[in-house]
Amino acid sequence: MVTNVAELCIQQQTTVAQLAERTGLDEQRVTAIALGRWTPSPAERQKIAAVFNVSIDQIAWGHKTPIQHLYGHGPGGGTS
Repeated sequence: MVTNVAELCIQQQTTVAQLAERTGLDEQRVTAIALGRWTPSPAERQKIAAVFNVSIDQIAWGHKTPIQHLYGHGPGGGTS
């Protein structure tokens, strides 16, 4: 079953702060990953997966919010 980092934190009763400490990653970066706002590097993925004792293929990585909603006006929404 594939799940995301936030769900794994809930399932394994791990806070973002604990995950950051156990991975050695910056807490802000781990928060962004858990919220789906940052796609982690392969090395970051491996560290996170190791904490949860799962393979990197068992975690859904990537953005939850389409980027056009974060930056600019999205497709066809800008003016020239």
